[in-house]
Amino acid sequence: MALPRLVPENNIQYQFWVLQVVGWVGWVVLFAVRDFYWGQPADRIALLLVDASAGFALTTLLRYFYRAIWEAPVWKRVVAVLGGSYLTAAIWQPIKNFSQFVYYDEFDIVNEFGPAIYFNGMLGYSWFLILGWSGLYFGIKYYNLLQIERARTVRAESLAHEAQLRMLRYQLNPHFLFNTLNAISTLILERNSESANHMVSKLSHFLRYSLDKDPMQKVELEHEINTMRLYLEIEQVRFDDRLTVEIDVAEDARRALVPSLILQPLIENAIKYAVAGSEEGGKITIKGRVIDDDLHLQVIDDGPGMEGPGSDVSVPENKGRGERRGGVGLANTRERLSELYGERQSLRFSRAEPHGLQIDIRIPLERGGDATI
Repeated sequence: MALPRLVPENNIQYQFWVLQVVGWVGWVVLFAVRDFYWGQPADRIALLLVDASAGFALTTLLRYFYRAIWEAPVWKRVVAVLGGSYLTAAIWQPIKNFSQFVYYDEFDIVNEFGPAIYFNGMLGYSWFLILGWSGLYFGIKYYNLLQIERARTVRAESLAHEAQLRMLRYQLNPHFLFNTLNAISTLILERNSESANHMVSKLSHFLRYSLDKDPMQKVELEHEINTMRLYLEIEQVRFDDRLTVEIDVAEDARRALVPSLILQPLIENAIKYAVAGSEEGGKITIKGRVIDDDLHLQVIDDGPGMEGPGSDVSVPENKGRGERRGGVGLANTRERLSELYGERQSLRFSRAEPHGLQIDIRIPLERGGDATI
């Protein structure tokens, strides 16, 4: 799962300059079209360029003023916007009028009405234009801040989601490790050093995979099955002929992606109730099939099965042999699937025939390169 990036400062700077240039060029184009409509000479566009250049420079300075007062209380910012816009308009309007007097050679109007003519139109046009510019500036700035905060929130949620997945993935049931170490200890006491060494080697490989494999990385089902073979070989040393394993994975399902070690708690659950709890032992069957656009996994045992009436039920609703439903391993698996796939997954229990328990997992079909957690 790719984490969202925060909006870089240089992107915001770039956005400002692009909008600033586009805005003032648009202002020139708008008035040029007006002049063309009224039959004004084409060289009047030079007058518009002078006015726009002055407006561009003044609003750029106004931007730095707004940045300086950004942390001030709201009422002070309102006063600053009104005052700053008025001052900017008070500078821009004389520049516009002066350039127009030069273009039309109408300096005699200054003698007639006085220097106040330079400010003619300031309140009726220039101030409101600069106020509009200020409103756009603050609106875009607040929008950018909102996007930054949203990106931070999403990023925080993504990091929390990742941390949750890592925690769930690392909750390897300690019972397996304790039982394995006890079995190794027993083999040593029985002076069966070859079997003990063989078991230590397999345990070493399995734990190395468990701890070194990135919990955020999905693996191909074939890789997961090979890891489960290693896990089952360790258990085979403990139970010898009491544990029978059958693996039936369709060829088109072998390259499907699954969360690493997703089957281990289910197999451990089957061993606990179907093998360890029976003098005759038991059989565990692992199946994998692609059905439509989903990957279906099954872990089936021939143990005591479910007590009481029942068809398919979800983990929290199961009755009967409650320990099998409420254990940390199964709750862990359910939570991992929910975190990874949301409503697009299911983990269900049903009776196996003639007796036993069947656990079905359904997840969206993904193949190598399609997706990462």
